[in-house]
Amino acid sequence: MENEIDTIVLQDEEGNEIEFQVLTKLDIEQDEYIIVAPVDDEEADAIALKIVTDNEGNEVLITVDDEDEYEMVSEAYSAIFSDDPLN
Repeated sequence: MENEIDTIVLQDEEGNEIEFQVLTKLDIEQDEYIIVAPVDDEEADAIALKIVTDNEGNEVLITVDDEDEYEMVSEAYSAIFSDDPLN
């Protein structure tokens, strides 16, 4: 994923489009993650998304559901930023 992206638009479970600010991109081992926060909701927690490649070669974002993987991403984010909005 390009490092110059400031915002992305994602759909929630109900199909509503929500704009997110890209806070940072993390490369951990062989995986890439982005940390995003909703633009219109300053009180919402940041969200960790994993960048994966689908069968057609397109980059797609998936939520990090595995607790150990989430903890690894959260710790990496905390190491970079002193204030950790993921927790």
